[in-house]
Amino acid sequence: MLYLVATPIGNLGDITIRALEVLRTVDWVASEDTRKTGLLLKHFGIKKPQIAFYEHNEARAGVRIVSLLEQGQSVALVTNAGTPAIADPGYTLVRRAIDAGFPVTLIPGANAAIAALVVSGLPVHSFTFRGFPPRKPGPRRRFLEVDRESPHTLIFYESPYRIQALLAAALEVYGDRDAVVVNDMTKMFEAIHRGRLSELVTRYLAAQPKGEYVLVVAGASSSRSGSAEDGEKGPCDVVADET
Repeated sequence: MLYLVATPIGNLGDITIRALEVLRTVDWVASEDTRKTGLLLKHFGIKKPQIAFYEHNEARAGVRIVSLLEQGQSVALVTNAGTPAIADPGYTLVRRAIDAGFPVTLIPGANAAIAALVVSGLPVHSFTFRGFPPRKPGPRRRFLEVDRESPHTLIFYESPYRIQALLAAALEVYGDRDAVVVNDMTKMFEAIHRGRLSELVTRYLAAQPKGEYVLVVAGASSSRSGSAEDGEKGPCDVVADET
C-alpha cells in the first residue's frame, strides 16, 4: 500500500491521529526532505527508515518505491508540509503505483491553499488553484492572463522573494480587485492581510517578506458580498501549475 500522508503546514499540533498511526506502522517513509521529516518523526517519537523523494529524483526514487511495494512493503509519502502532490512532488509516484496495480490512499490533513481560501473572506463556492507562477516577468504575466476573465476565486503560492512581483503583476493583469495575502499559516507569526490589490502592493513594497505565502484573488465577477449568483454553488476547479 502507498499512503499519501498530509503533515502540518506549521503548527505540529495539526497532525491527525490517523497520520501518526500510519507513520508508526508503515515500513518506509518517502520524504521530500529527509532532514525535515526526521525532525517531525522525532518530535512524535517515531523511528522509520526514509527514502529521499524530491523533484529532481522522482523517477529514480519512484522505481525504488514501487520495487518495495512489489516486495509487500508499505510506504508513506510525505512532503515538507501539507498534502503530497499539491504543488509538491507526488503525482508521478501516484501514477506509477496505480499503473503497477498497487492501492493508493490518502491520509487527509492540512493544505495551505484551502486554509487560505477559507479565511480569506472571498467567495469559496468556486475556485481555481494555480500553484506557483513562473519566476520571470513575461511568463508570469502570461500565466496570470489565462484567468483574467475567470469568475472563480484564484489561489496562488509564492516565495518571499517574489511575492512583491506577483502582487504587482496581478494588479496589472486583473485590475484593482479584492485580494488576500496569507503568510505562515498556523505558525507563531501567521499574518493575514486583506484589501484591494493596490493596497497590498503598497503594503509589501515597504515590507521585508519572510516565510511562505498564499495569494487569494477575487474572480472577475465576484462582489465584496461573496455570494454566488442566485445562491447556486459552482464546481471546484483545481488547476495546479508549477511552471
